[in-house]
Amino acid sequence: MRVFVTGATGFIGSAVVQELLEAGHEVLGLARSRASADTLVERGAQAHRGSLEDLDSLASGARAADGVVHLGFSLDVADLAASFAVERAALGALGTALEGSDKALVFASGTAMAAIGRVLSEDEAPDLATGGPRAATEVEALALAERGVRAVAVRMATAVHGPGDTHGFLPLFVGAARAAGTSAYVDQGANRLPGVHRRDAATVVRRALESGGAGTRVHAVSDTGVPFRAIAEAIGAGLGIPTVGLDRERAGEHFAALGGFAAIAGMDIPADNTLTRARLDWAPTHPGLLDELAAGHYFPQL
Repeated sequence: MRVFVTGATGFIGSAVVQELLEAGHEVLGLARSRASADTLVERGAQAHRGSLEDLDSLASGARAADGVVHLGFSLDVADLAASFAVERAALGALGTALEGSDKALVFASGTAMAAIGRVLSEDEAPDLATGGPRAATEVEALALAERGVRAVAVRMATAVHGPGDTHGFLPLFVGAARAAGTSAYVDQGANRLPGVHRRDAATVVRRALESGGAGTRVHAVSDTGVPFRAIAEAIGAGLGIPTVGLDRERAGEHFAALGGFAAIAGMDIPADNTLTRARLDWAPTHPGLLDELAAGHYFPQL
């Protein structure tokens, strides 16, 4: 299968490209720059010049492929609304290009859009009232199944981790702790975050592309919910600094560098993977979140 991949040189995307190539697929990766294009070619993929904001380039890449994996996201912590607007427009362009083809459109979504305080199931739709812009985007994209597109949402765990992670939530938490001189959790730290190794997430994406059902959701989740206090304690141990519990006001100051994502540190958002295991014949095989932190590569010496 020839697969058009956005975000192909990113932390998750590069693992997906490797996964696809190793499975015998041909990869056409979106490349904003010459350097990104060269990286893709060096890894055995082909490069398609364009960007998430260039909707014509997205449409032409989609039409040139047998299926699409959309992982690109222009993250701007200071202006999340703009980032989500770009994502929504990009998915719209990809969906329009694939309409009536029955080709796969596998796209990254998130687990923090519903079921606050309880475990989220794959079959549970996002809460449009509280789930934010990404919730509406997921609903719109899955509705493409009614227009002849095999749309599949891969809900990524909140903490996608692994060596080379520099822009995910764990580096942000580590950076906040390093800056403050203490690693913090909110209140008692009993709130839970789901996690997944990026190679396990890449396998979910590939299998969703190959066999995911139109209009369905799967969860790239290995750790259903890790207590945030345990995460904070692992970060404190890795940095050699104290770990403290803060009330929500003080925690907001501690995690201020996360911008619009600061609330994640205090959210209880576990997510299940039972249906994903059955639907995709998948099981995680790589280290869990706490093992990843214990490995030490999130704490480089400065």
